[in-house]
Amino acid sequence: MPFKAVRADKTDAGQDVRFAVMEESELMDGDVTVRVSHSTVNYKDGLALSGKSAVIRRFPMVLGIDLAGVVETSNHPGFAPGDEVIVNGYGLSETHFGGYAEKARVKGDWLVKLPPTLSPAEAMAIGTAGYTAMLCVMALERHGATPAAGPVLVTGAAGGVGSTAISLLAGRGWTVIASTGRASEADYLRGLGAAEIIDRATLSAPGKPLGKELWAAAVDSVGSTTLANVLAQTRYGGAVAACGLAGGMDLPATVVPFILRSVALLGVDSVQRPMPDRIEAWARLAVELDRTKLAAITHTIAFDQVFDAGRKILAGEIRGRTVVTIG
Repeated sequence: MPFKAVRADKTDAGQDVRFAVMEESELMDGDVTVRVSHSTVNYKDGLALSGKSAVIRRFPMVLGIDLAGVVETSNHPGFAPGDEVIVNGYGLSETHFGGYAEKARVKGDWLVKLPPTLSPAEAMAIGTAGYTAMLCVMALERHGATPAAGPVLVTGAAGGVGSTAISLLAGRGWTVIASTGRASEADYLRGLGAAEIIDRATLSAPGKPLGKELWAAAVDSVGSTTLANVLAQTRYGGAVAACGLAGGMDLPATVVPFILRSVALLGVDSVQRPMPDRIEAWARLAVELDRTKLAAITHTIAFDQVFDAGRKILAGEIRGRTVVTIG
């Protein structure tokens, strides 16, 4: 049966990204077919939707790095028709057809069963951004960071990763410092649990190799000069979980914070994360994330509004999470 999808094709002029009607025979290889109900709009989705980014590595491509839905058919022993599932990462929207489609076919080894206390819409309100935020919290905890050591900084605070990280960290007893370039979001960030708001401009300009020790830990989704300054102002023995590059891929830093203050830089990948970590992250999100706060950072759009949302997220006009109703 035909289904609707956002499809990117390679053309002589570049990329043609548009809504298309596709057939199930066009789906990629996999042992599980999912009827997609919800997806999300992440920063990477905005890049792909723009038709001007190299994030897509294979054409044609169905966009959308997240999806939630119901298994229709399965040749995988772990999943049966009717199971509610989540998929994120594994190259969706880059090398494998993603979630901006009414149907998806994927490998069963990529699937996580929807925690029973989460709805598909709530799972996509969390999405890759919230899942990544939890991976950052897990990385800090595995390093030994605790609220007793001092405050934690969250950069890109009004974005999807930042908003969820603030809620999770505050819920675990941390004093959260939120860095944002949008002063109008101060009340929103305090509502999520931030105790202090700082202007991102204090971190975005080139700084010294070492600065005043201001925080014991940090979650950074910005990268570049911001991450360099975050490292330079982290307390002795502290740790920074880095998961994004909204400010750039470079890192104009020195080794000084690492060798004089024993600061740890913890890289956090969400795309190829081993399944045990994925299951732990989603199980914890289902329990630890305040649903009232999740609702406060989420708005829902129809499938045909996804291009407009993509433009807005690249322009920094979206706070929190955007859920896309697909099916």
